[in-house]
Amino acid sequence: MPKLWTETIEEHRRTVHDATLDATAALVREHGLASVTMSQIAAAAGIGRATLYKYFPDVEAILVAWHDRLITRHLRLLAEARDAATTPADQLEAVLEAFALIQHQHHDTELPVALLHRGEHVAQARRQLQDLVSGLLAAGAQDRAIRSDIPPDELASYSLHALAAAGSLPSEAAVRRLLAVTLAGLRPACITATEA
Repeated sequence: MPKLWTETIEEHRRTVHDATLDATAALVREHGLASVTMSQIAAAAGIGRATLYKYFPDVEAILVAWHDRLITRHLRLLAEARDAATTPADQLEAVLEAFALIQHQHHDTELPVALLHRGEHVAQARRQLQDLVSGLLAAGAQDRAIRSDIPPDELASYSLHALAAAGSLPSEAAVRRLLAVTLAGLRPACITATEA
């Protein structure tokens, strides 16, 4: 098969896949999970039902794929935030800020969170996130910018759980206050907020 043909087919498959995920998420937000059918998804995505069934067996599988794509995007945003900063402490702050803002931006979703937050793809993403933050905390502790009296894994759990609350906060200003309090808890006792 010619390379151009292969690339065209793969691009078409990606386009159909993405259109299906986007259409499903929009329909679930608008009508609720219980009332969305594969026929509605196919129509909203602009494809036939037979084509849709070639990609996904049911609505739940589509939602899991949508959630997996969202998690992948979030992890990429966190890596970009880390890479844009230079010191471990700045990288940590950038990652935690990005995480908190992601939590805040997705707090009002109508998608079935309990359904989506299970499975190996979520467990793997949580491990990646925990490892990312834990690594930055360990590097910050070596630079003496982060407290070293508590293991990095424990501090990572503390930080991520604290900042998950950003999803229920009413404003970005409230998210930034939560971030400041969380970061203050990570600093060594001898570094005050005015020195940091």
